Amino acid sequence: MTPPACQLYLITPPRIADLDAFAGRLARALEAGPVAALQIRIKPADDAEIEAAVRRLAPIAQDRGVAVLLNDRPDLAAASGCDGVHVGQDDASVASARRIMGKGAMIGATCHDSRHLAMEAAEAGADYVAFGAFFPTATKATSHRPDPEILTIWQEVMEVPSVAIGGITVDNAGLLVEAGADFLAVSGGVWAHPSGEVEAVRSFNAIFTNGR
Repeated sequence: MTPPACQLYLITPPRIADLDAFAGRLARALEAGPVAALQIRIKPADDAEIEAAVRRLAPIAQDRGVAVLLNDRPDLAAASGCDGVHVGQDDASVASARRIMGKGAMIGATCHDSRHLAMEAAEAGADYVAFGAFFPTATKATSHRPDPEILTIWQEVMEVPSVAIGGITVDNAGLLVEAGADFLAVSGGVWAHPSGEVEAVRSFNAIFTNGR
């Protein structure tokens, strides 16, 4: 079956108090509907905490055909068996991440509200570029607020997929889908959904399939 034009890219909460309890929530979320990727983003955390999270959570996703990416750290991503890494503008470069993780890894790059940064990332070999934050978010501090039109322009001129990120919920996702995002990266919009993560994943996938 052909996947919808836009797909869900799930991000963990920045802090996970009970890893085993969250593992159960993750499994239920991934069974509720298609999810293209899971980014493990634990902050602040030391290497041991990050590695523990990957050991516990990555098999749950990978066993269900969901690609696992680690935030910021290509070295830990490679060492822990992740499928890829997402790097920010202040992290390792796309080229450096590729050298560390190899040709087959998935490398994504934060590009804020800049098509110039996105084109540089694409030219360096990024597998996707991430724009945002499109909406206010409590997950992380943000200072960039791109217009959704950047997704439309990118889709029209570039083949590298775009990821929209930042404050995305079931209520505002339709705007970004219509603008041309290939993936919606969502954290709080799933884990803090008032009806729970299962209903959130179902609702996002209904939007991808049927529109608003």
